[in-house]
Amino acid sequence: MSVTYDDSVGVEVSSDSFWEVGNYKRTVKRIDDGHRLCSDLMNCLHERARIEKAYAQQLTEWARRWRQLVEKGPQYGTVEKAWVAVMSEAERVSELHLEVKASLMNEDFEKIKNWQKEAFHKQMMGGFKETKEAEDGFRKAQKPWAKKLKEVEAAKKAHHAACKEEKLAISREANSKADPSLNPEQLKKLQDKVEKCKQDVLRTKEKYEKSLKELDQGTPQYMENMELVFEQCQQFEEKRLRFFREVLLEVQKHLDLSNVASYKTIYRDLEQSIRAADAVEDLRWFRANHGPGMAMNWPQFEEWSADLNRTLSRRDKKKATDGVTLTGINQTGDQSLQNKPSSVSSYEKTQSYPTDWSDDESNNPFSSTDANGDSNPFDEDTTSGIEVRVRALYDYESQEHDELSFKAGDELTKMEDEDEQGWCKGRLDNGQVGLYPANYVEAIQ
Repeated sequence: MSVTYDDSVGVEVSSDSFWEVGNYKRTVKRIDDGHRLCSDLMNCLHERARIEKAYAQQLTEWARRWRQLVEKGPQYGTVEKAWVAVMSEAERVSELHLEVKASLMNEDFEKIKNWQKEAFHKQMMGGFKETKEAEDGFRKAQKPWAKKLKEVEAAKKAHHAACKEEKLAISREANSKADPSLNPEQLKKLQDKVEKCKQDVLRTKEKYEKSLKELDQGTPQYMENMELVFEQCQQFEEKRLRFFREVLLEVQKHLDLSNVASYKTIYRDLEQSIRAADAVEDLRWFRANHGPGMAMNWPQFEEWSADLNRTLSRRDKKKATDGVTLTGINQTGDQSLQNKPSSVSSYEKTQSYPTDWSDDESNNPFSSTDANGDSNPFDEDTTSGIEVRVRALYDYESQEHDELSFKAGDELTKMEDEDEQGWCKGRLDNGQVGLYPANYVEAIQ
């Protein structure tokens, strides 16, 4: 709130000094600015809290998506565990950032809000009580001095006008002496005018000097009164500045995760998980479960049995129960590794290797057509089951050659229901068949 003194009307401000009439208003405005700065700081922390929440949600979503991709993908063994540990780190860090968000809003934001309410008191007519008190204090301190300053300005103006009039009268008198047309009476009037102007100059000068002396005498008291009110404003501002410093230190503690014990533990655990990855162990496991270390029922001579009415093919033997006994089973030297406990891998879960051999090139998973990506492993009879039209909710870029890529809003056909790992089999409108994440689509009503 700003008030203009009646006594200062017409007084010209000659500088930007605090002591000039009305220039205390910057100090008064600082009180209103303090209230606004409290609101600005609250808005600042509120925005940061939203960022922390959004970051935590993005970390969680990223970890969930990539955990599924890694667990479904071909990576196996201890390196798979190390990779998944990176997603675990993201989930744990996400929780910490949600705690940061809660601290910013529940502690820091509320603390500022309560302090602002206690420090600034709104008036019925608008503005704050603290602002009005400062305004009234400065006005009361400045009013007597401003009144005398106005008198000085008026006396100075009158004196300068008298000096100007005197100079003009002297000039007219000098010019009249060279003018023969003027009679003695006219010359005497000009001389009387000059004399009068000189008296006016002396009189206004005396008044000007007197008013200036009175102003000088009142200046010390004016300065003392203004200093007193100013110090009161300084004390109020000091409380705000100290409070802001205190709050910002609290904010720093909440944002600085490097001093949080659980934060350090997260990365210590991550480092241990990554360092635990053992290439030799993973290669040994793969050899025993998917390589030359696997058992093999090598073809042996089989005696004819009257109990069997037909000869079992090797494919039938694979499907038969343990009731069929084969003779002469030979195992490779690495067979003993199968009995050794090993990590369960998604590669083992999602990959299928046929044990029956065939000359038919189409049954070879490493045939040239599959390797070149010219054929789709899902190019088979797709008429079985109930097909459902679905619409993509999000963009998805295929990670493997047997997956589908689509954009949010695209429509496709679901051919099989979701499996235990969250994937569905579907067909794009261009005829391409493949897998896609079940939670990336919704059924079209």
